[in-house]
Amino acid sequence: MRHADLVLLNGTIWTASPVRHRISALAVTGGRITALGTDREVREHIGPRTEVTDLGGRFVQPGFTDAHVHPVIAGIGMLGCDLSTGRTARDYRATIAAYAAAHPGAAWIKGSGWSFDAFPGGLPHRDQLDDILPDRPAYFPVRDGHSAWANSRALALAGVDRHTPDPADGRIERDATGEPTGILHEGAMTIVGALVPPASAAEARAGLLAAQELLHSLGITGWQDALVGTYAGFPDPLDTYLACDADGSLTARVRGALWWERDQDLGQIDSLLARREKAAGGRRFTAGSVKIMQDGVVENFSAAMLEPYLDSCGCPGDNAGISMVDPAVLRDAVIALDGHGFQIHFHALGDRAVREALNSLEAAVAAHGHTGLRHHLAHLQVVHPDDIPRFRILRAAANMQPLWAAHEPAMDELTLPFLGEERGRRQYPFGALHAAGAVLAAGSDWFVSSPDPWHGIHVAVNRQVWAEELGEPDLRPPFLPEQRLALSDALAAYTAGSAWVNHQDDAGVIAVGRLADLAVLDRDPFAIATTDLHAVRTVETYVGGVRVYSADGRTAAPGAH
Repeated sequence: MRHADLVLLNGTIWTASPVRHRISALAVTGGRITALGTDREVREHIGPRTEVTDLGGRFVQPGFTDAHVHPVIAGIGMLGCDLSTGRTARDYRATIAAYAAAHPGAAWIKGSGWSFDAFPGGLPHRDQLDDILPDRPAYFPVRDGHSAWANSRALALAGVDRHTPDPADGRIERDATGEPTGILHEGAMTIVGALVPPASAAEARAGLLAAQELLHSLGITGWQDALVGTYAGFPDPLDTYLACDADGSLTARVRGALWWERDQDLGQIDSLLARREKAAGGRRFTAGSVKIMQDGVVENFSAAMLEPYLDSCGCPGDNAGISMVDPAVLRDAVIALDGHGFQIHFHALGDRAVREALNSLEAAVAAHGHTGLRHHLAHLQVVHPDDIPRFRILRAAANMQPLWAAHEPAMDELTLPFLGEERGRRQYPFGALHAAGAVLAAGSDWFVSSPDPWHGIHVAVNRQVWAEELGEPDLRPPFLPEQRLALSDALAAYTAGSAWVNHQDDAGVIAVGRLADLAVLDRDPFAIATTDLHAVRTVETYVGGVRVYSADGRTAAPGAH
């Protein structure tokens, strides 16, 4: 018998399998799990060169897979003018001013991470940048990436004034006199974003590696990058992934979702095929998915709704959001992509966008049958009840971002008043989707929100955030508590469900023969109050049996490479 490379003993090992739910020890050989059982059973696999770790009763689970995340963008943001830690307009202005002073030679001041709810009415103004940066152009995408804040200098360089028309897939925010305010929504972001100097190859690489380090520290062993392409001034990460995969610095398992250019027709499929082929044969990176952004977000009224948004007086308006891809074009595109073997990763927040995505999948099933490509719809903020059973029928996974399913300022001040009571009760119906037999996957959408899976799991289980996150002493009530998930179901979505979506059939559960992608936690999440789930921490992360993170700074296991 070949001795194991790694043995973990004296733990509480949650397998995510109904057959052997919990055990105490496991062995890893050649990157795969080769034994499970009691300490006594697994000790038989220890040899003279085996690394043996006494877990001291710690909890071990499958590594997390984030099914919808933007690590390169987030990493570049972390290393640049990062506004994500601020809470107020004053915080943002102070960060921007300090960054500009520290970079006097920068032609543009750029960054990301501000939030709508930090400003009265949900929107900043160019004047709030002009007094800090009167001479240099500035461009800051909002935290969700669907709007950008620019100063007057940037607008002038892009030729944006009161006469500039709105693009078909976006909107220029204007004041009562028709003058641009400096806020650009959706496709309008590109008007200025196209002028912003892109990150260099070195900056993109540093961003990816910084992001990977953070994600590994959270127990994340793989992810699906939900935007592999050029968008609104953000760089295309494809070559960054390929370079890091080739030299071994990419340690996570990554599936890239190639960006569908919504202003182009089906002729772009040839380019997508070429890009997929360019990534073929990679060690840790593949590009077998296509990302179609079918709508925007509720906060800027671009999420596509079946009925118009309410206005500030609570009356129906004339805006029902934007279908970024014409539904007829979407149908033909999805049929064609499905026929070429691409998995489709839809961005669909509004109930109309969800229905349009499902209708396109229904057409693909009619054309080709069920192809097993594991198409999935991300975000799912508002879902009409008639569409919930269609996920199981069409074998479309529900890709959740649970952290948003709670009472907080963006929900209570910028969403519920404009959806109304009935639609407001249809938000993030994860419990109903699970009960209807949909496959649940989960992700963070980082850089939009926290990448910590335990933050998302906390909200999935409790339907509320924790007091420290709100900055308030008391928790707000649970948001639609009937849509809660059991901890085991939420954890399975972040592990087995997301690995399944990523076509990582060897990951996501702990079983003999599966990849040894593991997270060791500081406590047993099933043994604590659900109100404390947000505080769970990862102490070690393994990918293929190789330690890629340790809270005490230990290096990779001997013989790892």
